[in-house]
Parts: sequence; structure tokens; C-alpha cells
Amino acid sequence: MFDKSTLNEILDVAMANGGDLADIFIEEKRTTAIGCEAGKIERVQSGVDIGAGIRVLSGDTTAYAYTNDLTRKGLLEVARIVNHAVRGTKKEVNLDLTGVKPLVDFTFKERPEEVSTERKVAVVGTADRAARAVDSDKIKQVIVGYGDVVQKVTVANSAGVFVEDERIRTRLLVQAVAAAGAMIQTGYEAVGSLCGFELFKRCQPEQVAEAAARRSVRMLEAKPAPVGKMPVVMAGEAGGTMVHEACGHGLEADLVQKRLSVYAGKKGQVVASPEVTVIDDAAMSDRYGSYRFDDEGTLARKVELIKNGKLTDFLYDRLTAMKEERVSNGHGRRESYQHKPIPRMGNTFIAPGKMHPDKIIRDTKEGLLVKKMGGGQVNTTTGDFVFDVAEGYLISDGEIGPMVRGATLTGNGPDVLRFVEMVGDDLGFTIGTCGKDGQGVPVSDAQPTMAIKQLIVGGTGKASATPAGKIRRL
Repeated sequence: MFDKSTLNEILDVAMANGGDLADIFIEEKRTTAIGCEAGKIERVQSGVDIGAGIRVLSGDTTAYAYTNDLTRKGLLEVARIVNHAVRGTKKEVNLDLTGVKPLVDFTFKERPEEVSTERKVAVVGTADRAARAVDSDKIKQVIVGYGDVVQKVTVANSAGVFVEDERIRTRLLVQAVAAAGAMIQTGYEAVGSLCGFELFKRCQPEQVAEAAARRSVRMLEAKPAPVGKMPVVMAGEAGGTMVHEACGHGLEADLVQKRLSVYAGKKGQVVASPEVTVIDDAAMSDRYGSYRFDDEGTLARKVELIKNGKLTDFLYDRLTAMKEERVSNGHGRRESYQHKPIPRMGNTFIAPGKMHPDKIIRDTKEGLLVKKMGGGQVNTTTGDFVFDVAEGYLISDGEIGPMVRGATLTGNGPDVLRFVEMVGDDLGFTIGTCGKDGQGVPVSDAQPTMAIKQLIVGGTGKASATPAGKIRRL
């Protein structure tokens, strides 16, 4: 997009008054969004956003400005704006355009911009009809959303990094609302990946829609969830919402350095069961949170955060890494050129164990089986959380019993990791857009089937006796 001499000149101006590091992030992003409600295509939107952000780091100071004027004159003006925020010794800038070879490469087989709008609309229509066909009487509303993004980026910095990359992501989400009398329940399902339109060759729109619709219909007949402390089995298909929210954010280096993480000061300590290993691997092929390079031009790589219960590492961008005189491990991410990079997760998961999921359930005498997680809240400073259960079942005598509704899980992230007793050999991923500091980035998270010794289950049913025979009412 820009030649070496122009980028050198821009970064040289940005560093004119000193600073530890200057970088430029140039982005061209093409997006398509299609929405369907009430059986009708309500919107078909597409657009292009182009711009660049320039940053200078100087000690604890960050100067950042952005523009969508990508002329040489426009970029030099932004570089002059940020250089006024720092003072120090001017450093020479000399870009090495030999490039950096990524640790992983991605192939996009069917590029979204080469797929007609009619085919994309057809996918949405197919999902809508499939959801309604599950139960034409009880399914009252279906919302289907399709989206794709083609993002081209150029990253260069005063340390000599130069990277050009392309990311293509495609997703489909379906929400179905079922009703019977005064009872209303909702089911939700989403698929997405770092890939093109070929997503729908392995994830059929009908199957995604049917899963959402069947969940909403089954919930109409579910029993009220019990209340109390009890064992909880998290199915692999539930995805990694808990590890992402209750654990992952607390492992981001900026929160750790600000002492806003429950894991601050605990590196090298045992923070989880020996059965638990937590990994973030943005270099995984074909995952929604994957990338070759982060938004600072650092190679994506596998980072082991917790190994066999011991805290081993955090997620760093360049700024937080510089504060500890180490190198970034590739987790500097941003929503767009309008945002500065901060430490973010990519694909975060608890590593699979050796037990078969069925054995875990058989070995759980009583408790709650969670097959789908809903939304929730977490306090990263303390690790305390509350999550909704979108699909749950009672476990009785090692067998899966009736479905329950209205369940919530309340606990503490580090405590939950310590309470993990059994870990399955499966691994189930979910996708989402992770929000932090006003920015949203695509992520995946996952976990195997896990047995947790106890969690507080909230619901609308009767209190349930804990193993100790005590009753807890919420």
C-alpha cells in the first residue's frame, strides 16, 4: 500500500521529538451485513472503511491519532500531531522490508467479495425457514444475521518491523423465540471462522438454525432450575465463555500491571487444579479469533498461560512488554485504525484432558450439566462472576435428567479452576466479539467437558441440598 521511503518518512516525523517506539497501522476493511426478521430481509449493508493510525510510545505516555486521509500530506500531518506529545532523543528509523514469515498461513477458498449478494441472502433465507420449520406453532420469531469482513492491513514501526496481512472472517448467527401461553424462551446459535464463504460447506445454515430453534422449544417444557451449591459439569459444547470471562481477561498484561487482575503478583504460583492448562493460540488454523500477525506486526503464536495449575505467562502487547523489558507475545489487538492496540485474547481455551465426557457424567452422582452458556458479568479485580445458563440439565445418579431453565452460575474464576476435578478429551469452541475499553475484536474460546466440584446455582426452583447437607437459598 505504501513504499519504504514514504513509511520511513512518516515514522521519522513521528519520532522527531524522541520517543521509544513509533508505529503506523494502515487498514482497508470491506464489510457486508445481511439481516432477516419476521421472515423478511430487513437490511443488506456493505461498505469500505480506509484509514491509518499513528502512535508514539515514550515511557508511560502514549500519543495516538488517526485519519482517513491516506495521502502523504495527510499522514505527515498526523505524524506531526503525535510527535508534540513526547520529548526525548530522536532515533533513526530504518525499515527492513524483507518481511517476516508467519508461523502459520491461511487459505481463503471462496472469497466473500467474489460471492454474489443473492447467494448470501439465500443462506440467510435458508436459515430462517429451517428455524421456523422446527415447530411452526411455537416458533414466534426468528432473527438471522450474516456478516463477512475482508481486512487488509499494513503495519510498520521504528524498530524495523514491516508487515502486510489480510484477514477474512465470515459468520452466521440465528436467534429463535418460542412461546406457549405466557411462557417465552429464546435459543441462540452462531458459527464463524477466519475463512471465506466456504464456511457453509462444513457448517450448514439449516443445522445452525435448527439448533437454535430446538433449544428455544425445549426450554418451554424445562423445569425451573434448583438453587444451591452443587457439582457442575460443563460440557465441551458449552464453549469457553467461562474461561474467557472469568479467567482470560485477568491474564491480560495491562490489567495485571494496573493491579486490576486477581492474578497480579501470582506468576509462578499455583492458581488452578493440576488438571487445568490454559492456552491462547491465535495461530490456530480456521478459528474466528485467529490471525497471522497481531495489530502491531508481532507474530501470532501459542502462549501457555497456566500449565498444570501453575500461572506461567500473561498476554502482552508491545507497550506492556516494554514495561517489563521483554518482547510481546503477539496479543496487541485493536478494533480498527481508530483505536490504539491493547492486550487482547485470540483463541483462548482449557487444554483437553484424557477422560471420556460420558465417564465424567457417570462419575458425577448429582449436579447440573451445562450444555450452553449465556451472557454474564465478571469483576476482573476479584474474579467474581455471574453467568446465565442457556441450556442445562440435571444429573442424577450419573445420568442426564430433565432440562432446566432459569439457571445462573455464581462463583469466582480462580476458585472454579481450583475446583476442577475431571477434564475430558473433547474440545468445543464458540465465537464472539469481545469488548474491552470500548473496542470489540473477534475471538474464539473453548473448553473440554469439565467436572467442577461445586458452584452456586441460582434459579427459580426449590433449594437443593449441598453434599454437606446444608441448604443455600439465593
